[in-house]
Amino acid sequence: MRTLVLGGIRSGKSQWAEAALADEASDAQLVCYLATGPSPADDPEWAARVASHRSRRQDRWVTVETTDVATQLRAHPAATLVDDVGSWLTSAMDRSGAWTGGSVAADVDDLLDAVGGFPAPLAVVSPEVGLTVVPATAAGRRFADELGSLNQRLAAVCDRVVLVIAGQPVAVKDPV
Repeated sequence: MRTLVLGGIRSGKSQWAEAALADEASDAQLVCYLATGPSPADDPEWAARVASHRSRRQDRWVTVETTDVATQLRAHPAATLVDDVGSWLTSAMDRSGAWTGGSVAADVDDLLDAVGGFPAPLAVVSPEVGLTVVPATAAGRRFADELGSLNQRLAAVCDRVVLVIAGQPVAVKDPV
C-alpha cells in the first residue's frame, strides 16, 4: 500500500505516517526512513525538530538522509517512509535552478515512477499547499505551484491519501 500523507506545518502528519507504517509493516520487518531535510549544525531549533523525529522511530527503523529518494526506493524495496516531499522538492529546485525558471520535471517524473512502482508498504509525507498565506515572492509562489502539482500527481499514483489536521486523519482517498 502506497499512502500519501498530507497536512500543514506541525499538523501531526509525520507522527501519523510513522504510526500507520509501523502498523502496516510486520514486527520483524526492517523499515527505512528516508529523511529528505538538511541537518544544519548552526540551527538549534531545526536540530531539535530533527531530534524529535528521530526519537519517535523504532529500533528496527534505519534512517537514510538523502535527497535522491527515487534511487533509494528502487534500491531498497522494504517498508519505507519518506519525510518529506517539501524538503525533497526544495533540493530538486536548487539543483535545477527552478527558483528562476529551470525545470524540475525530470526529477518529479523520476520520483513518481519510483513511488508508483514501489512494491512494499510506503508512506510519503508532504505539506499540503494552501494551508497558509500565499507566498509574497515569485520563488515562493513557484514552490507552492510545483508542490501543489506534485502532490496531485503523487495522490494519483498512491493507493491511499490521508489529510492530517490537528493530529486527526481524514481519508481523502481510500484503497479500492
